[in-house]
Amino acid sequence: MFCYIHGDMYLPQQFNHPQHAATIMREHPFASLISTDDTGFPFVAHLPLKLQEEGGQAIRLLGHCARGNPLASYLVQRPQALACFMGPQAYMSPKVYADQQRVPTWSYLAVQARVEARLLEGKEAKDALLKQLIADHEPVYADQWRSLPENYMYKMLDAIQAFELRIITLQCAVKLNQHRPEAHAAMHAAYAQGGEQEQALAGWMKKLGLV
Repeated sequence: MFCYIHGDMYLPQQFNHPQHAATIMREHPFASLISTDDTGFPFVAHLPLKLQEEGGQAIRLLGHCARGNPLASYLVQRPQALACFMGPQAYMSPKVYADQQRVPTWSYLAVQARVEARLLEGKEAKDALLKQLIADHEPVYADQWRSLPENYMYKMLDAIQAFELRIITLQCAVKLNQHRPEAHAAMHAAYAQGGEQEQALAGWMKKLGLV
């Protein structure tokens, strides 16, 4: 019996922001791709995924793994999988409220994409994928990649398995205490003085017009 990856998350309406899914996936491309192994138990691969859009819509994700990773065979046997992206996240103290009868919470941005996988074969397809990742993360490396000896480059390409993930459904949670406007000013002030994660959340509060 196999586990079915249906891809639903608990998503109260006030935190449902599908219009921000693509931004979160672009800014935080390191994802967890969840498939199932041959016993039906969830199998998780942690890897960067490249978002492709058409007409402003998130259409597909491109990724790769080591050839020795069993993920590829699982995706062939059971093409549907779940890609999970985590954006900025941080603790929020109840001190942001004026009254004492409050509890702590956690703020976060997250995206789940139910996908259908297709393996990409051949050196040209793999090379095209890697060049897209290089362009996103280290454009200056492109010349070095092209200058590598052909036999070495082919060896590296043979060591990976590339794949395309067609997006079936998307869910996007932006949980920033939207339903507690009395705390927004204090929340923003606290996050703005925090570390990188907290400051990113402060930026999202502004983006959503909460402050």
